Amino acid sequence: MSTTAAAPATGSTEAVPSRGMRFTGWAANYVDERTSASTAVKALGRKIFPDHWSFMLGEVALYSFIVILLSGTFLTFFFDPSMTEVEYEGSYLPLNGIPMSVAYATSLDISFEIRGGLLMRQVHHWAALLFVASIGLHMLRVFFTGAFRKPRELNWIVGFLLFVMAMALGFTGYSLPDDLLSGNGLRIIDGMIKAVPVAGGWISYLLFGNEFPGTDIIPRLYVLHIMLLPAITIALIGIHMVLLVVNKHTQFAAPGRTNDNVVGAPVMPVFAAKAGGFFFIVFGVIVLIASFFTINPIWNYGPYDPSPVSAGTQPDWYIGFADGALRLIPSNLESVIFGYTWSWGVLIPLVGLVLFLAVVALYPFLEAWVSGDKREHHIAERPRNAPARTAIGAAGVVFYAVLWAAASSDLIATHFRLSIEGVILALQTLAIAGPIIAYLVTKRVCLALQRKDREIALHGFESGRIVRLPGGEYIEVHEQLDDYERWKLVSYEEYQPLMVRPDDRGRITVRQRVRAGLSRWFFEDRIAPVTVRELEQQKH
Repeated sequence: MSTTAAAPATGSTEAVPSRGMRFTGWAANYVDERTSASTAVKALGRKIFPDHWSFMLGEVALYSFIVILLSGTFLTFFFDPSMTEVEYEGSYLPLNGIPMSVAYATSLDISFEIRGGLLMRQVHHWAALLFVASIGLHMLRVFFTGAFRKPRELNWIVGFLLFVMAMALGFTGYSLPDDLLSGNGLRIIDGMIKAVPVAGGWISYLLFGNEFPGTDIIPRLYVLHIMLLPAITIALIGIHMVLLVVNKHTQFAAPGRTNDNVVGAPVMPVFAAKAGGFFFIVFGVIVLIASFFTINPIWNYGPYDPSPVSAGTQPDWYIGFADGALRLIPSNLESVIFGYTWSWGVLIPLVGLVLFLAVVALYPFLEAWVSGDKREHHIAERPRNAPARTAIGAAGVVFYAVLWAAASSDLIATHFRLSIEGVILALQTLAIAGPIIAYLVTKRVCLALQRKDREIALHGFESGRIVRLPGGEYIEVHEQLDDYERWKLVSYEEYQPLMVRPDDRGRITVRQRVRAGLSRWFFEDRIAPVTVRELEQQKH
């Protein structure tokens, strides 16, 4: 008998696996037998993602963070965070012979000596700005649609911590070049820390290592920027994704959609293909912006020197609200208590900003306590159907915007030829009156839109077609909505204010009265949704 293997028949369509395919299959089986990874992949592949455009804001945040990691890895190969003083002898002639730190010198080398270095610096900076902006917009989308309600309160906290980590990453990042702009920002932070009684001096010493600017601040910020803060951010993103899978996505109301089902595309293969393409679009747009728009030109500022402080130095936009709060408070508010100097011009903004951020972080729990709502919610609300919440969000945005504008008070004064005192006074007025006006106007607009939706749901919308009745009367014909459009207008829940009820001992406590009062304020003005009976009556 012959031992030679028979050759495949000519014209056979059976595919013979290549050596690479056989190795890939063997490796996949090896890993799956020891980790059961296929079970997790199948479960994740069945995960449904809604296809509404607003859900892409979270994807933009994730993809911009990936761009940050890629570009940041490139920059770490060439950046030296040392604060040792050297004399610059590089290709940027205006700074030749000027003493500066090694950190600033290597930043200039990355910009002018390393091929692609300036592009990577700008990609890194633009991606960081997009990361913070997309997280902020994503949180606003979650807030205004009520997607933070039970069971997603914990995910709101994780998102808030991601926003804080993004700001910390941005601040530690643009402080690393040790140029004039970043040095002034660090000096402001040092002054704010030292204004804290008792502990301020010790905290400043632990952070800076010596009298400002010290010799350790840049290396310590570098360790925070490339190790600790990214590790915490990656962990938070992982927790956020796990909670996203466990709690499911919210979705907007439509016929057939309930709290139990999600309408959209599965992860495998539809969403994965779309997400991969979207990642390269985000990456491409960031590179395109970095190629044509200069950001943070450190060579224009020069090395840090505490003496030349000029107008026009602005922090990145996401840190501007803290700088603006400092500018709006009178600087001569000081007092001596227990032998310590209390600088109220710094402490008041610090406490105010901490309280503002605390309210943002804890808002889901505050609203649940005020409304008494303990149900699970998987349907996103239209902002107009929660007028009090939408008005609160608008007031918070206006307050943040005024503080942000105050960080540019000197530029507003110089560009529009105004007095700096007049600009500060106007912004101080807006910081108080602006949120109140925004709350009142937004709530009235939401209620007006609710009334309009109720009218359209019952009587249809104006078609523009005028007819004459037999009796000579002219009327405009209204066209009725289809079921899908009508569903969006009427499918929302009506909430009632909490009633003051005695407890088990027959007492009405102060806590109950306060809660009932806040509940009445939260739900005092509301438009009842259209009922099925009203729709039937209108149809007949």
